[in-house]
Amino acid sequence: MKQVYFAGSIRGGREDAALYHRLIAYIARTDRVLTEHVGDVNLSEPFTEEQIYLRDTAWISRADLVIAECSCPSLGVGYELAWAEAHGIPCHILFNEGRGRLSAMLAGNPFFHIYPYEREEELYPVLDAILRGT
Repeated sequence: MKQVYFAGSIRGGREDAALYHRLIAYIARTDRVLTEHVGDVNLSEPFTEEQIYLRDTAWISRADLVIAECSCPSLGVGYELAWAEAHGIPCHILFNEGRGRLSAMLAGNPFFHIYPYEREEELYPVLDAILRGT
């Protein structure tokens, strides 16, 4: 069972929270998602910013891989991806092409595996391949 760090926008905007919830539930069928709270549509963080930083960087450090949904721009998700890259943790980025352009800092970095999509249904076979390691 893989340890998956799922990253999605929290302070940058919660318009995709329901999508995150569905993706996290899908991943959790076979693997452990360290960040299930990201998909909570009623998310409230009762922690200090320092506690969140320490918790999240510890989770990333012990994750087998990061899956980030990056359609809603987020400084935090960008930082999480950079942290994972610095620690050699494989990163997979999901991005809805119909919503704009992915940051060049992500799109131009060969370390990241990027999966553009147009419809949610396209994501589930992608997740299967990521989690199988193919």
